[in-house]
Amino acid sequence: MSGHVAVIGLGPGNADQVTPEASRAVADARWFYGYGPYVDRLALRPDQVKVASDNREEISRASAALEKAAGGERVAVVSGGDPGVFAMAAAVCEAIEAGPAEWRAIDLTIVPGVTAMLAVAARIGAPLGHDFCAISLSDNLKPWELIEKRLDAVSAAGFVIALYNPISKARPWQLGRAFETLRKNLPATTPVIFGRAAGRPDERIEVFPLAEADPEKADMATCVMIGSPETRIIERGDKPALIYTPRFSAGASA
Repeated sequence: MSGHVAVIGLGPGNADQVTPEASRAVADARWFYGYGPYVDRLALRPDQVKVASDNREEISRASAALEKAAGGERVAVVSGGDPGVFAMAAAVCEAIEAGPAEWRAIDLTIVPGVTAMLAVAARIGAPLGHDFCAISLSDNLKPWELIEKRLDAVSAAGFVIALYNPISKARPWQLGRAFETLRKNLPATTPVIFGRAAGRPDERIEVFPLAEADPEKADMATCVMIGSPETRIIERGDKPALIYTPRFSAGASA
């Protein structure tokens, strides 16, 4: 008898941002597969089992979860943020496509969560109020040349850009190169938001003009958001400034 796999998004780390649907899916599963810090967020019952693995083991993790479900178990694969945004939903789908035929018969549910760019945007105003995109700066699964090409294209087209996986010990230079590419197309005054651990006790939200954006302000817990030429800053005296991108682009008709 085939089991069930739920791929669950746990949000950016604040328990209040875990959706009721995600909580129900956690309660319903017995086996939990995920990156160690993510599965450690869960307060599991004695009858529930967690299987933690390293962050770069997505396909092997997905395959192990599917193999367990093929034996009739109710399995959860957990992600931070939303599982469909640079996370485990795609890895599970890849494993199903490449795996044995019986994996295609497993019941699969994708449970959405609050992704990092939405959490950061909510803390600062409405920078995603108009067209936007998300790009991972990790070149583990795609060449850096493609990343630069995409950064050049979307900045020239006027998108707000959310950068995931901006920097790490193994990739200390990518964010600086990304800023260099963006400065070719964007005004020096374009706001850059460094949103670290949005909603958690160690949250840090900082804003700098693109000309002064320092890559060392980011780590892997940071979502870096770059405004468009139309993104605005509203100063509010003693209150934090609001950053928003108007809903209508210049020249748009009502």
